[in-house]
Amino acid sequence: MTSALYSNTPYRTVSLETDRLILTPPTIDDFDEMHSMWSDREVTAQVIDSPLTEEEVWARLHRIVGHWALLGFGHWIVRERSGRKFAGELGFFRFKRTLTPDFDKAHEIGWMFAKNSQGLRYATEAATAALKWLEADSHCKETVCIIAPDNLASLALAKKLSYQIKDELTYRGKPMLILRREVAPNL
Repeated sequence: MTSALYSNTPYRTVSLETDRLILTPPTIDDFDEMHSMWSDREVTAQVIDSPLTEEEVWARLHRIVGHWALLGFGHWIVRERSGRKFAGELGFFRFKRTLTPDFDKAHEIGWMFAKNSQGLRYATEAATAALKWLEADSHCKETVCIIAPDNLASLALAKKLSYQIKDELTYRGKPMLILRREVAPNL
């Protein structure tokens, strides 16, 4: 965990553990569980217009692995430590969204949790561990996220994590809020 987040060094990944969870970069073995979550309309309704197809989840898996390979960070698969049950995914990315002049300069955080893992505070636990890792292992000064104004669960999580609404805009035809989080001293 001591290497820089941007380098030309070979592919590296980082796993994290919390009291109840283990976060690991995805492998091909995670595909079926990822597809099950991303194809569930109840789970994805607040984030995307329609559930993802198998092809779209396959591309998503490759995109996440590419983040780890090229940038040294990405999304993790979140599993319960006890029994290794799939809970969801959470992590950092750079999608070159160009939403505001400085949006793409920050690490963007995102999360999605399976229906049976929601309401258990897993997202809070995983996000806290991920932010602590990012801020300890990089020159990261702030992180950003975009959340739909009616996604109350994600807005509540963002607030717990000290994100503040900084802007409102339309992204892919939908109203979205841009939230920012300054690096917290001594997380």
